[in-house]
Amino acid sequence: MPLSIWHGKMDKQGIMECIRVLEELYGVVRAEKIDPVDLLIQTILSQNTSDRNSLRAFANLKRAFPGHEELLAAPVEEIADQIREGGLADIKAPRIKEALARIKQDRGSVTLAFLAKCGREKGLEYLQSLPGVGPKTASVVLLFAFGLPLMPVDTHVFRVSRRLGLIPEDATQKKAQEILEEWVPPEKYLSMHLNLIRHGRLICRARGARHEECPLRHICDCYLRATSLK
Repeated sequence: MPLSIWHGKMDKQGIMECIRVLEELYGVVRAEKIDPVDLLIQTILSQNTSDRNSLRAFANLKRAFPGHEELLAAPVEEIADQIREGGLADIKAPRIKEALARIKQDRGSVTLAFLAKCGREKGLEYLQSLPGVGPKTASVVLLFAFGLPLMPVDTHVFRVSRRLGLIPEDATQKKAQEILEEWVPPEKYLSMHLNLIRHGRLICRARGARHEECPLRHICDCYLRATSLK
C-alpha cells in the first residue's frame, strides 16, 4: 500500500527516530547463518505458540531426525511426538512432512538453496505454495536465510506498529507488511522486525504494557492519545 493511501500518525522523521531508539535499546541486529529448510521448519513450529515451546520442539526434532532426509522418511506420528511441546503437533507434523516432500519432488532433494536466485516475488510464490506456509513464514525464510527485502509481520510487530501509529487500526497483517515496507528503509527491515518483536515482548506487551517505561512514548500514538485524555 503506497504511503499516499495511508497518512499515518508517524511521518518519515518519526519512523527513523523509532528505528534509532529501538537500536539503541536492543542493538543493531545482524542475521545469523541458518539453513533455510531448518528455518522453514522452525517458523512452521512457531505458529500459534511461544518461542520457548517452539524452540524446544525444534530441538527435539533435530535430535531425533538430524538430517532432512531422515525427517522426511519418518512416520508423521513420530514427528508429531517429537514436536508435542510446541503445540498443534498433529497439524504441524503433516505440514512439515508434506512441505519437505513437495520440495524434494520439485528439486530432487530437500533444499531451498535455489531461492537465492529466485528473487522476492518468485520466492514468496514458491514458499506459499507449500503446506502450512503463509506470507509471514515465507517472508521470514526469505529475509533471514537469503537477505531479501521483506518485513515479516508477526503478532508483536502487528500490535506494536498499530500502537505506535505506523499502521491503521483496521489494517490486515498483509496490509501492515505493505505499509511497513514502504515506511522502513530496506536495510533496516531485519533490525526493525526483530526489535519490534523484542519491544513487544518486554515493554509493549499485549497485557500490562509498560507505557511509562517506554522510550518511544514521545512518538507513540497510543500513549499520546491516552495522556491527552487525562
